[in-house]
Amino acid sequence: MSVASAVSDVADVIVIGAGIVGAACAHEFAVRGLRVLVLDDASGGATGAGMGHLVAMDDNAAELALSHYSIDLWNALRGEMPDACAYRNCGTLWLAADAHEMDLARAKQATLAAHGVAGELIDARELAASEPMLRAGLGGALRIAGDGILYAPVAANWLLQRRPGIVRRRAKAIAVAGASVTLEGGETLRAARVVVANGIGARALLPELPLRPKKGHLLITDRYPGSVSHQLVELGYAASAHASDGTSVAFNVQPRPTGQLLIGSSRQFDTEDPCVEPPVLARMLRRAVDYLPALADLNGIRSWTGFRCASPDGLPLVGEHPAQPGLWLAVGHEGLGVTTAPGSARLLAAQMFGERPAIDVEPYLPGRFLSTSSVAGELA
Repeated sequence: MSVASAVSDVADVIVIGAGIVGAACAHEFAVRGLRVLVLDDASGGATGAGMGHLVAMDDNAAELALSHYSIDLWNALRGEMPDACAYRNCGTLWLAADAHEMDLARAKQATLAAHGVAGELIDARELAASEPMLRAGLGGALRIAGDGILYAPVAANWLLQRRPGIVRRRAKAIAVAGASVTLEGGETLRAARVVVANGIGARALLPELPLRPKKGHLLITDRYPGSVSHQLVELGYAASAHASDGTSVAFNVQPRPTGQLLIGSSRQFDTEDPCVEPPVLARMLRRAVDYLPALADLNGIRSWTGFRCASPDGLPLVGEHPAQPGLWLAVGHEGLGVTTAPGSARLLAAQMFGERPAIDVEPYLPGRFLSTSSVAGELA
């Protein structure tokens, strides 16, 4: 029996990537009774390096629709998650630096409310009582109680183990052509469908994809239980998150269940050097200390970097490759891979099986960047 026919007998779908997006896709297919082979290159990727927040983002209507939908799907799973997934419904405080920024908070509240996301405006006094480590003089905040956090590497592993029908194989894909995958070493695998869900690694498989790596730094502190209760984010975060060039930083601090504080965030284009860059880290920490002055006296124990996979419009590519029937994409999630993983998986499956999706899929379709002739090289 050939390798190709043997794999077709044991898998209905091959998923490339075992991070949070690939795991969510595999889980969704397994829920539907499909047999799934997941190819895991053990790189860790963005899932192993990110903050793990579940946050309703509203830079545009499509981003908000997907993030809100996906958070609802996470909430449907939360009761079954093991403790190691570290899920916490801590909520987010979007911080207004002054009275002027409270106008931004009100506008954000209205935008979110129009899409079913509840938010509460709190004044400076209530903010200080809620988070006493924040510097004095802030204008107030918008509290989004439905946001949360989890530990993405464990959550991905849990999704891959939760349902029967998923086989995880340590292997690196080096080429795709329609519904076939070539592995490092030359082995070719085939199934009815192949899903590329390996983040920035998708560029090596499909150079025609308009994906760019966006480097980020994080730092985690020693344990200081009770010092921060909510995820804290400055209202200017969205502008930083969606910058298209250069280096930017924004204040974002997350309380981990361990009592540690996870400090972000930075964004850099045009570098693929994984090393921690002291000038960028210092700039990020200065921004953090500006909002939380007491951070300067805490002990930071580790810093690291990772690479988000960014598309030109900041939205993921979720759907079938228009030039390669049988090849499906779930890439380009940038900093919202954890938030939007189950929603992306559900939308992908709905397209595969001709179902009516819960939200409009048009903004995420790969065809907005790829034509029916967008094929790099000749297909084998």
